Amino acid sequence: MANQSDPNAFAFSAAELEFLAEDEVVEIVPNMRMEPLNLISGDFGPFRPQIAAQVPLWLAVALKKRGKCTIRPPEWMSVEKLTQVLEAERDTEKFQLLPFHYVEISRLLFDHAREDIPDIYMVRSLIEDIKDVRFHKIGTGLEIISKEVTYALRLKNLSAMEANIVRPFVTKALQTFHKLNTSEAIPESGSVPSRQRQAVNQRDKRVLKGR
Repeated sequence: MANQSDPNAFAFSAAELEFLAEDEVVEIVPNMRMEPLNLISGDFGPFRPQIAAQVPLWLAVALKKRGKCTIRPPEWMSVEKLTQVLEAERDTEKFQLLPFHYVEISRLLFDHAREDIPDIYMVRSLIEDIKDVRFHKIGTGLEIISKEVTYALRLKNLSAMEANIVRPFVTKALQTFHKLNTSEAIPESGSVPSRQRQAVNQRDKRVLKGR
């Protein structure tokens, strides 16, 4: 990110987005007893067997890998909720409200807690369909930039991954339009419009004829 004039300098890698998503809070069901954990991000616990607790996603994954808990998928990851979101995405031009890191959260849970997700194959398919529909909407929205001079583009309810993909393109396009519009509005120093030069030449010819 050294060169801020480069639109790609503001893009995150997939690993960076996943790292940010790991701070999202999820619910676990421990199968062990453990005293509270005092972390920089907050205090979590105490943990008791079969009593649900909320922890950051990274901690949930760490405990899951050690066989210390199961992870409860977020409510929005149910087949019913995702089906409703998909239908709404298809029926309207607006983007439906989803967690900012819904892509990264689902990927982490698919990788580390697949056995804790009911109907995982249907859930995965619905999320992929939702992503496809939303990407199509993004492409449609970007056509605005290609057809007219635009200084701002509002795409409400984009997720982190979606915003990360579209940001470099939008930034570069808006910078280009701004430069083009500025160059048209401000003529080069010392330059004279062609019509003005033509009028001056005609005036000089009339003066010479009079002599």
